[in-house]
Amino acid sequence: MKPPFRADQVGSLLRPPGLAEARKRKDIAFQQEAIREVVARQEAIGLHGITDGEFSRDWWHLDFLSQLDGVALKTNPGPKFAGTEEQPPIPVVTGKVGYSRPIMIGDFAFLKSCTSRTAKFTIPSPSMLHLRAGRAGIAYDDMAEFWSDAAAAYRAAIAAFAAAGCAYLQLDDVAFAYLCDPKIRDNCRRNGDDPEKLPRTYAEAINRALQGRPKGMAVTMHTCRGNFKSAWVAEGGYEPVAEAMFSCAVDGFFMEFDSARAGGFEPLRWLPRRKKAVLGLVTTKSAGLESKEDLKRRIDEAAKFVPLEDLCLSPQCGFSSTHHGNRLTQEKQWRKLEVVIEVAKEVWT
Repeated sequence: MKPPFRADQVGSLLRPPGLAEARKRKDIAFQQEAIREVVARQEAIGLHGITDGEFSRDWWHLDFLSQLDGVALKTNPGPKFAGTEEQPPIPVVTGKVGYSRPIMIGDFAFLKSCTSRTAKFTIPSPSMLHLRAGRAGIAYDDMAEFWSDAAAAYRAAIAAFAAAGCAYLQLDDVAFAYLCDPKIRDNCRRNGDDPEKLPRTYAEAINRALQGRPKGMAVTMHTCRGNFKSAWVAEGGYEPVAEAMFSCAVDGFFMEFDSARAGGFEPLRWLPRRKKAVLGLVTTKSAGLESKEDLKRRIDEAAKFVPLEDLCLSPQCGFSSTHHGNRLTQEKQWRKLEVVIEVAKEVWT
């Protein structure tokens, strides 16, 4: 089976002790050894899509976005993550967006050298250049020009990953799930945008970014309602955005479904046949372990809207979308991934 796999993962894993300090002192040997160890652990439990745990970055999105031409970071003035004083910065566009130098290609190449399985790499989607700051944070007079430049930069980045041998790329995109929340939509209006139009705008940007993508490269998209030290930003079911989101030219959609914040499975009816919905039923935000019976029951519920052969299973998000990590132990993290694998084997084999 090509990606996404029946048992898959979003990407980030809890950082080992010492990694954050090693990265500050640019101790690449420490980082690479940590990646080798986490790759070996993923292989040992039976995952087929292998990531570097995002150990080669500090933030799921900012390390990539801030290296694009014309992008800077600023203090977050918008909706906050609940339950934590610290807030991530947000990207703003200060000049012409471009891709003039390799970004994270070396990180992917190292990951690929560590595994004989499918090396999976994650980058933020182009919509993440816009969502948090909105029109107010884009230093372009013509938004059509901005989206054209953003798509061109992403096409160049995707081509560079493909040239390095990447066969499984994931676009991380919280925009669609965020736009299910009325308070986020209100914030979009304050930023000078029409939240009714944004889902189509973002889908079109993603599709333009994927034009001409290399044959043989599987591309998926992950969306969630925020993940920072087990905190979240948005809530609301996918109904307002599902039709637009499922028009994205990706092979599979990793979707958060671990809590009532995500709503029901009804929006899955918009999923085109032969594309995969990866059900994020196992939470990464807390240590409680889901029962296999409950997971199977929820897969059966989702299968009322999507054929079972078009479904997969994963955690709802990464375990450490930022270097801080979520509030659970390494032991609980690995057990949750093992449960995903066990349930997938029992459901689909």
